[in-house]
Amino acid sequence: MKKYSLILTLLAISFSISAQQTINGFIMHDGIKRDYILYVPAIYTGDSPVPLVLNFHGYTSNANEQMWYGDFRSIADTANFIVVHPQGTLFNGSTHFNVGGWTIGSTVDDVGFSAALIDSLAVAYNINLDRVYSTGMSNGGFMSFLLACQLSEKIAAIASVTGSMTPQTFNSCNPQHPMPILQIHGTSDNVIPYTGTTWTKSIADVMNYWVGFNHCSTQATTVDLPNIDPNDGSTAAHSVYSGGDKNTTAEHFKITGGFHTWPGSAFGGAGTNKDFNASLEIWKFFSRYDLNSLTSTTSNIDLLAEKKVSIYPNPTVSHINIDIDFSNEMEYEIVSLLGERLLRGRIVSKSQTIDLAGLPNGFLTLKIGNECFKIIKME
Repeated sequence: MKKYSLILTLLAISFSISAQQTINGFIMHDGIKRDYILYVPAIYTGDSPVPLVLNFHGYTSNANEQMWYGDFRSIADTANFIVVHPQGTLFNGSTHFNVGGWTIGSTVDDVGFSAALIDSLAVAYNINLDRVYSTGMSNGGFMSFLLACQLSEKIAAIASVTGSMTPQTFNSCNPQHPMPILQIHGTSDNVIPYTGTTWTKSIADVMNYWVGFNHCSTQATTVDLPNIDPNDGSTAAHSVYSGGDKNTTAEHFKITGGFHTWPGSAFGGAGTNKDFNASLEIWKFFSRYDLNSLTSTTSNIDLLAEKKVSIYPNPTVSHINIDIDFSNEMEYEIVSLLGERLLRGRIVSKSQTIDLAGLPNGFLTLKIGNECFKIIKME
């Protein structure tokens, strides 16, 4: 392994973990200064090992944009994991991660950088090295597939949003263990075409590869998601290819009419699907796996899903009712699309009404435990 040095530049006032920290840091790898932004949730104490999520930005983007656009921070705050946002280097004047395809000619070793980054963070923090995951947007999705193929000894599962596999990655893929993968992609993506092209594999080819490699069932179980926002111009369906080696799955959120965007993002703009939150679904997927594949425990998110939460009316004018399979009191909060907390309380019965009078109109997020629900408040 190449030598590297670790230098952390703290934006926080102290090393005390009394509140969440956003940390600008870098390592030296292959003689290149490689930057990243780290998010450490307030719940982290260092007493027990926590998962690590690598969240790669897209081509021409940067780590800060990805931290906000494909945002995992509020999820990390309750699920207790650390998120690192690596920064790509310049190639022909644009930030990139070297994945082949349109980056042929780049000499940057981004696989080696990712391995060094994981190792360096494991020195500074109590990381569960059996639970390291990779995700990203566009070029970051391609990068996650590359790590699944070439760094599988360190990666437990990956998820790609609007990314795919370059022919170079596809043709030389050599994972060392069954690899759970989640692909999120829109059929109207005009940047990374759903049907592929000469420099990127089709989503069908990608799914077929991982279904075959993991020895999953070739027959998927597909569920259409509720069309929460009819005005977003798209609908979503979730397909699961189950039964793979060590209980792995290959999964796909197909967004019919979806563009090159991160579903559920507060900063997605026009054409962003609002029927589900990609970050939340990715963590729900990751939380089921470690390097030995399917974990023996059920996540808090899955436990909440089993409670069959019903929220109505939605859209609403003045209030919502929450019906839940109630066993213990649970905290809830309502936040704006910008993450501002607007309301907080406790669910103390199987049927509870929350007054939304005075809250702004538009899209709001109801958080119960680790689960998030979209609410539309209207005049």
